[in-house]
Amino acid sequence: MFTDMTPFHCGRRDYLYGLGSSLGALAMTDLLASESTSPLSPKKPMHQPKAKAVIMLFMEGGPSQVDTFDPKPALNARHKAESKRSAGLATGFRFYVGSPFKSRQVGQSGLDMSDQWVHLPEVADELCNYRGCQAESLNHPEALFHMNTGSRLGSDPALGAWANYGLGTTNQNLPGYIVMSELALPQGGSRNWSNGFLPAHFQGTRLRPEGSPILDLHPPSNKTRSHQRQALDELSLLNQLHAKKHPYHSELAARMESYELAYRMQLEVPGVMDLKGESEATREAYGLNQQHTEKFGTQCLMARRLVEKGVRFVQIFSGGWDSHDYLERGHSSRIRSVDKPMTALIKDLKQRGMLDETLVIWTGEFGRTPDNNRRGGVYSLGRGHNIDAMTMMLAGGGIKKGAVVGATDEIGSTATEVVHPIRDLHVTILHLLGLDDNKLTYFHGGRYKQLSQFGGKVIPQLLA
Repeated sequence: MFTDMTPFHCGRRDYLYGLGSSLGALAMTDLLASESTSPLSPKKPMHQPKAKAVIMLFMEGGPSQVDTFDPKPALNARHKAESKRSAGLATGFRFYVGSPFKSRQVGQSGLDMSDQWVHLPEVADELCNYRGCQAESLNHPEALFHMNTGSRLGSDPALGAWANYGLGTTNQNLPGYIVMSELALPQGGSRNWSNGFLPAHFQGTRLRPEGSPILDLHPPSNKTRSHQRQALDELSLLNQLHAKKHPYHSELAARMESYELAYRMQLEVPGVMDLKGESEATREAYGLNQQHTEKFGTQCLMARRLVEKGVRFVQIFSGGWDSHDYLERGHSSRIRSVDKPMTALIKDLKQRGMLDETLVIWTGEFGRTPDNNRRGGVYSLGRGHNIDAMTMMLAGGGIKKGAVVGATDEIGSTATEVVHPIRDLHVTILHLLGLDDNKLTYFHGGRYKQLSQFGGKVIPQLLA
């Protein structure tokens, strides 16, 4: 009973909550109980995992399969011959483009690689080349969203967000999902690593490529740790009082946790980001002493350090692979920038005994066509977008070693063996992490949703 006779005013929502105060109290108790430990606390996998962490090396723009890991002599024999691949186009407007690069078989497994890969042959027998994946969108942003989130719309949770939702992370002082890019953001920006409809705890945290990796990482000089702790405690008290009035607003709990994580990160992140303690041999191996490999090499080394510290999912975006023209110049430059660092990453993980439990993926959002447009009588030596055939490399984390899985036709136009959509690749990645896509769901919009959208299947040929 109210002892104060002053009229009490409340909003309609608060009034309804008041009518069901007992239910509201139970909901609040449940919320506080669920938040007593971080949502990113480690969770048990659904089955025995092969991998504990993922490092995804994303080649934005779409690397060409026939110029990297899927050579096609039959295509070279048709160089500049008229192409009739696209029905409805007038003859003479398209022509075949042979690869400007030579290819050879490397390692004991005899994997195919173009001669532009100078260092990667050293770890060929750790790699699995998958040639059967097919995309769905020829548009860069949609294709990026699809490969990263399972949806072409760019509003769903990213693969890394789902992994952390299902498993949490073993280091509560670092984000469970970290993203890096060489300079520019990929097309579509942060929607590629969004939490989507999952709670905000699970969104990716981007490390800036220049300057401080995270803004405001260091407190102002006039603020001590005790000052920060006191301010956070007082803010937490106010937020808890607010949460009691609005028990169903989970965003507030996520925001409170993000403040606490930021506080903890101030101690952990500087040490992880500081590469001064790495040996000169390690710096040289990753290419930190060479201009063309320094940025990507730094991020690959950071990825190893982050996974070593318990981060669940690390993603690095490398742009510039969209070679509609000047294919030879463009692809040779991009391969040169990633070849040495990714080789060092795989070697380093193996040497430290981490490769078997770390899934490394090298991929783009789609592949390239075996032909191109001829404009005004000029042969444009590049390639268009291709959703029917692409190539990717996988290593570690329960993946078959020194293997080629799937195949494309004689000119690299279409996948013909072990053909699977992107959702099956996602289901396979979750499977290797010990998660079942059909059981890893979240209720949103009136139904239970999952990464694969409407179900998929594991690609058994990729598994060791």
